[in-house]
Amino acid sequence: MPMTERRLCLASSSILLCLACAAPPAPSAPPPSVATASPTAVAPASAAAAWSPEDSADGVESAALGRLLQEHWAWTMQQFPTWATRLGIRRFDDRLTDGSADAIAARRAEARAWVKRARELASAGLSPADATTLRLFLEGIEYSIAGEVCEFHEWSVDPRSNPITVWNRLPKLHLVKTPEHARTLLKRYEGIAKTIDDEIDNLKLGAAKKTFANAHSAKLVRDMVKKQLEQPSADWPMASPAKEAPEVLSAEEKKTFSAEVLRLVEKSVRPALVRYHAYLEKNVLPSARGADAEGLGGLPQGQACYEAQIRRYTTVEKTADQIHQTGVAELDRINAEMAALGKKLFRARSFAATVKKLRTDRSLYFSDAESIVKKAETALGAARAKIPEFFGVLPKADCVVLPTPDYEAPTSTIAYYRQPNPDGSKPGEYFVNTYKPETRPRFEAEVLAFHESIPGHHLQIAISQELSAMPAFRKHAGMTAFVEGWGLYTERLADEMGLYTGDLDRLGMLSFEAWRAARLVVDTGLHAKGWTRARAQKLMLDRTALTEINVKNEVDRYIVWPGQALAYKTGQLEIFRLRAWAKKELGEKFRLRDFHDVVLGRGAVSLPVLELQVKDWVRASSSTR
Repeated sequence: MPMTERRLCLASSSILLCLACAAPPAPSAPPPSVATASPTAVAPASAAAAWSPEDSADGVESAALGRLLQEHWAWTMQQFPTWATRLGIRRFDDRLTDGSADAIAARRAEARAWVKRARELASAGLSPADATTLRLFLEGIEYSIAGEVCEFHEWSVDPRSNPITVWNRLPKLHLVKTPEHARTLLKRYEGIAKTIDDEIDNLKLGAAKKTFANAHSAKLVRDMVKKQLEQPSADWPMASPAKEAPEVLSAEEKKTFSAEVLRLVEKSVRPALVRYHAYLEKNVLPSARGADAEGLGGLPQGQACYEAQIRRYTTVEKTADQIHQTGVAELDRINAEMAALGKKLFRARSFAATVKKLRTDRSLYFSDAESIVKKAETALGAARAKIPEFFGVLPKADCVVLPTPDYEAPTSTIAYYRQPNPDGSKPGEYFVNTYKPETRPRFEAEVLAFHESIPGHHLQIAISQELSAMPAFRKHAGMTAFVEGWGLYTERLADEMGLYTGDLDRLGMLSFEAWRAARLVVDTGLHAKGWTRARAQKLMLDRTALTEINVKNEVDRYIVWPGQALAYKTGQLEIFRLRAWAKKELGEKFRLRDFHDVVLGRGAVSLPVLELQVKDWVRASSSTR
């Protein structure tokens, strides 16, 4: 999911967090992500001011703030052109983000220039709405600047975001609707090799500072690259346009286009991947961090980095120890609920007995991939029919269910969501992992669907993208604590909506909530308390009902994506707190449907800004009594 300031980024990550990022974006998500580069130089920021998308400053009253947002958005689209493509802005389709160390340094300098200009507006007598927009603009950039200490691009090697997972997705991102789109896609293919070489060069910078990836993650990526290199280039997902040449091309153009795709993949991308594989094998793995130093604590800058990550992903002022203790308390509460429901369902005598039943009864698991997809589609359909009762504003964009691509399924999480293209060329996509279906629990299928699609991520993100009178960065990006907090909030909301089929599916809901509570304990344990991978896995096996394969993949994720896992529970708890407060203040006047519209009506904001929005709504509602 969500997409971060380094190579990892869920679709929900804030575009503002890229401005001082250590590495640029994966093609399918807002920046930053895997190091990419452009074969052509990107225009300087001064030139960007000449181009402003229509919606980049919608709803902004201040002319000065409007100019700032327009210029910043135009600069952002140039800097991160594959994200622009996903948003339907095709002007920069022939480019890839420059991931070289020099380009990263230049973006960091630009970030400070944007902050300076924004701060000059802070005392300019802005309207309340404009002041909120300016606050969110500054928060995102300043979180990213604080995170520069991490220098992820110099050492992180990530199984979920690397040259294989990133560039295999490019054909699905860069849709070819015209002959010009075909030309620009080939131009991008010309630049892929340089992006990979830039990543190697960045890892060399880290090596010179004695900072390296953890060995386990590096091995997973090495093996992923090796597996693809063993296949014919024509069979790679990134070569798929050669087999499915766009219909907008003539017969002769199709032939030429297909041949050029195959030539670039074979003669340019393949050698670059060979170089990347060799560097991991010969230079990264021999010096990689071992099992006793896999968290950020194993790096010289680890403590400062993790503090910045906590602030970025929670948007609140909390220490690692405070978050850790919250996780422990939440686990105790949820495990007690699971034990009670397990006793009712299975006559289990304890939480441990309930978990054992869930893990060992094979009738509770899928037997084939098709059933996984069908169950997800059924749950999505039920939620789609029910949401008008609980939400006044509904999105126009649809959501579809797809299986996780084969090349990433073995090391990927159980599911994720990718938002629709704003131009309507692609719906929202809920990807379910069908790898080894016998390891996928049936009792988790419904809660998973509700979180990732409706009323979770798809509902929130699609509504945000379709907001009117809202600046572009607030429509198309947002704070992770809000996005993931909303997703987790809707898992419980789905029960209020009557969406769960029975108590077994409710037990799945509790299992998922325990999983997110465990994240608070495990993430802080790994990165602030010196925990090993084995200890983190044991905690999750002991305190959640996740299967062993999912636990392993999850812990791998937390190690390479520090802090992101804290967003879920932090955001969920805050939304529930604000809901309870609003209900108490408004009494009989409180309407859950209205509360949801207020929460979702202004984009994915920081949690302090969300609190202000809810308080303003309560104040306005109270005055109309």
